[in-house]
Amino acid sequence: MKYTELDASLPAFSRLVYGAWRLADDANTSEAHVRAKIDACLEQGMTTFDHADIYGDYRCEAVFGQSLAAAPSLRDQIQLVSKCDIMLLSDRFPSRRVKYYDTSARHIRHSVQQSLSHLHTDHLDLLLIHRPDPFMNHIETGSALDALVDEGLVKAIGVSNFKRWDWDLLQSAMKHPLVTNQIEMSLMARDCFSDGTLQFIQQYGVKPMAWSPLAGGELFGNSVVAERVKPLLHREAEKFGVGIDAIAVAWLLAHPAGILPVLGTNNLERIRAASNALNVTLDRETWFELLTAAAGEEVA
Repeated sequence: MKYTELDASLPAFSRLVYGAWRLADDANTSEAHVRAKIDACLEQGMTTFDHADIYGDYRCEAVFGQSLAAAPSLRDQIQLVSKCDIMLLSDRFPSRRVKYYDTSARHIRHSVQQSLSHLHTDHLDLLLIHRPDPFMNHIETGSALDALVDEGLVKAIGVSNFKRWDWDLLQSAMKHPLVTNQIEMSLMARDCFSDGTLQFIQQYGVKPMAWSPLAGGELFGNSVVAERVKPLLHREAEKFGVGIDAIAVAWLLAHPAGILPVLGTNNLERIRAASNALNVTLDRETWFELLTAAAGEEVA
């Protein structure tokens, strides 16, 4: 496994991150089964785990936390990421009338305290604001996030799905730096490569995280885009002796921005094969060949 530093305040993160958003979807959410997934990650050096308060209809952190409660020493081997500010419509909140965002100081602190309790830990390594909030009081939000860092409840702060103006607004009200932006990135979600989102953080040396790097499996389906891309993925997979998913992830890893793909699967064999992507080196022409196939047209 390769590792990367997002900020001096943080331990090194594994270049591949395990995404826990589907953990509660598994028919088996027992502590033993979840521990097997964690061990499969650790065996290949994948030490960073990505959560959010809402994942699994607010269940995933507690499902994962069973293993940390059963084996507290695991906490020293891993880095925990979580997110907050999305308020889902859910049977857990029957009075909630609409999905919305909440970046108030009160909600952020409550969400972090809940995450710490569910994950059986005294701190998060990284907290992300999950979505830009059009109703955000950036002074209040920035102050609340700084306070969490100052108190040691969170080591560092980042964001997810932010455009540069969202980033600038929040950062202007904070003394601690934002250390990452978790963006949707894949061969089927390419906007960030051309709309300035990636370039903005790249110029400051901020390393992005990529959610849904396999487009939720759509990359391997029967869509028009998938049918254009799959022959190239199979060609490269045969060359390197890996699965086509490893090639799709390697396409992101090849980018000079230092992208950290967040991989979410409940399949143990796929988890165990995740690090195969690190054995693939795509040259510039192959990178553009895959981009061209995905876009359905050559670059200008």
